[in-house]
Amino acid sequence: MAMVNSSDSAEDRLRRIEAVTDTTLAHLGVEQLLQELLARVREILGTDTATVLLLADGGQHLVATASSGLEESVRQGVRIPVGEGFAGRIAQRRERLVMQEITSTTVRNPILWQKGVHSLAGVPLLAGGELIGVLHVGSMLPRDFTDQDLQLLELAADRVALATRTRQARVERAAAAALQRNLLPARLPRIIGMELASRYVPAEEAGVSGDWYDVFTLPSGWLCVAIGDVVGRGLTAATVMSRMRTATRAYALDSNDPSEVLSKLDSHMRHFEPDAMATIAYGMWEPSLERLHISLAGHLAPVLAAPGDPAAPAELPVDPPIGAGSAPLRRRTSTITVAPGTMVLFYTDGLVERRHRPLEVGLQLICDAMRTDSAEAMCAAVMSKLIDADPTGDDIAVLAIRRQTAEELRRLELEFSAVPDSLSEIRAALRRWLPTVGASDDDIADLLVAVGEASANVVEHAYGPLGGTVELHLAANDREVIATVKDNGSWRPPRGQHRGRGTQLMQHLSDDVRFEHGPDGTSVQIRRHLTGGKFP
Repeated sequence: MAMVNSSDSAEDRLRRIEAVTDTTLAHLGVEQLLQELLARVREILGTDTATVLLLADGGQHLVATASSGLEESVRQGVRIPVGEGFAGRIAQRRERLVMQEITSTTVRNPILWQKGVHSLAGVPLLAGGELIGVLHVGSMLPRDFTDQDLQLLELAADRVALATRTRQARVERAAAAALQRNLLPARLPRIIGMELASRYVPAEEAGVSGDWYDVFTLPSGWLCVAIGDVVGRGLTAATVMSRMRTATRAYALDSNDPSEVLSKLDSHMRHFEPDAMATIAYGMWEPSLERLHISLAGHLAPVLAAPGDPAAPAELPVDPPIGAGSAPLRRRTSTITVAPGTMVLFYTDGLVERRHRPLEVGLQLICDAMRTDSAEAMCAAVMSKLIDADPTGDDIAVLAIRRQTAEELRRLELEFSAVPDSLSEIRAALRRWLPTVGASDDDIADLLVAVGEASANVVEHAYGPLGGTVELHLAANDREVIATVKDNGSWRPPRGQHRGRGTQLMQHLSDDVRFEHGPDGTSVQIRRHLTGGKFP
């Protein structure tokens, strides 16, 4: 048993308690910090054990997090319901407690009586008036803990609680920021006919919250856009945001109606995240990109700007936020026609809301900053217009999407990995691009096969085990499409007999096919006169 030096004065012991907050511990993580603090508490109070249990499960349980002398409690994941046993009663009452009889009827943790602990003294861990856990110490021999012992234990608990809360908050902020960064798109997808750009800036004053955005395509060719804001801050909000994003993607696979997707999301959140609430704008572009179907759940409407027209927020009905109210409501979908050259700006309320500025003023500032020449320039302009030198009190997410004009789409250069999965991506790119240059259904069907054969040849013959890339160059003039498929490999002989019919197929489905083989790779140029009319 650890011994207390009887010659130690109260002042000496107090100074040693103060050492619990030694700045040399600043580099330690939560668990390592607690381990060191408990070793010091155990030495100062002359006890055989010192253990910290922290609140978990929304305050329903105490979990053994660190211990000196009862390490098994941590390794076995001991959990004590609040209100039960020794530690549970301390947490419920928020009062000190001493116990001299350690049995299965007085404590919930069997390790205490199995190890032979005879006396316990415990106090609540409070930080800013908030209960975060319990600190208790134990002696293998019977011991009468004095009032001075308990005062010192409470003083140590104050230091432990403060250090723990500070370190927990730091870790939670880092974890929330990392989670949010990893879930936001690292790179926006390349969508034929669309130009995309985005910004995300976390709040400076209050830490990370639940703002997010997402852009993805469906197997049907629809383009989906989501932007939302989970109520709350920190790791909890970021975690809810991640689950909400995943659920939205899952429901998007089952429906082309945004209101149906949000209705399913609402039911999902009410069941699995009953305490959560969030706003979201969810839109789906038809494969032609001519129309946007959108549903708003408590979220601000996007701002639209067509070439030559003043910018304005879209006039759309707004349904209640996800998780709001006592029961799910019938949600609505609106349809917006998006002409070539139109800019659509999605954003979260952190962009426009300020304590010193009405919402209407913020919306007008967005409209004043809107431009239609470039999505990237649009993001830069709106951030410059609305964000000043003052610290931001909320996260800001901005997503700009511009529908490109037919003239901009005359030429297109794409690159894919030379793997079988890329062939479907190449077909999807052609299906999206060819209608923009006036190709008819027959033109599209024939070019999908011809270009697909050329691309498949690259995947199969151009590269060895290390792989490579397929370059697709597309160009259109008044009545003709030119598709060039290039590689940088060294072709190997065909595998098997009766191969090579792909060349005949390409020649049959196009007006001209030319092959160029060289030391730097192979190029296949496919020309097709359009039957669908002149270039738009």
